[in-house]
Amino acid sequence: MSRTHQPIWRSAALSAAAVCLTLTALTGCSSGSSDSGHKSTGAASTESGSDAGKSTTTGAKTDAKTDAKQPAPPAEVSIPSIGVTSSLLQLGLNADRTVEVPPADKGMTAGWYTGSATPGEPGAAVLIGHNDTRYGRAVFHDLRKIHKGADIAVRNTLGKTAHFTVTSTESVSKKAFPTDKVYGKTTDRALRLITCDGSFDAQGHPVNNLIVFATLR
Repeated sequence: MSRTHQPIWRSAALSAAAVCLTLTALTGCSSGSSDSGHKSTGAASTESGSDAGKSTTTGAKTDAKTDAKQPAPPAEVSIPSIGVTSSLLQLGLNADRTVEVPPADKGMTAGWYTGSATPGEPGAAVLIGHNDTRYGRAVFHDLRKIHKGADIAVRNTLGKTAHFTVTSTESVSKKAFPTDKVYGKTTDRALRLITCDGSFDAQGHPVNNLIVFATLR
């Protein structure tokens, strides 16, 4: 896989929560031996060796303690059926308006995109995790094994747990990422999990994204 950082979502316009973002398709999951540097939605990607992979919360929600009206942010995700339990990084936007992803050296840790809904609140909450990185298997390596009806539990910083039921999964080409379906406005209390999927291109990048759709129980 290339040593540069590639965009995670395919470009498309999205207006949500009065913030207009350009979204690109998730990449950076490698065959396991090369550098991973995923970029997520926002716009373009940063270059390797710059500020790629930071877990800031630029342009997104603030700590619940600073605003009583803000719901407590998620702290942990658990998917018992595939043996996943992970703390959650907070992923904001890079300087170029791409959404951050967990750094490659934290491949076993998933992240919550803070520009999405808080899990359990109305709207689509988005969790992003690597499939593989240059360090090996990553947190969402077995996400493709999840089935409809499976439980996904998200615990917040106050210790409250929201349980979601998987309604469907979809493997999509990064060239045709369903931006509105994933990030679009919804009155449901929804959850989306996203990682890389599919075969590899000539540069060692997976050509698809795996999206898991779930709703609050």
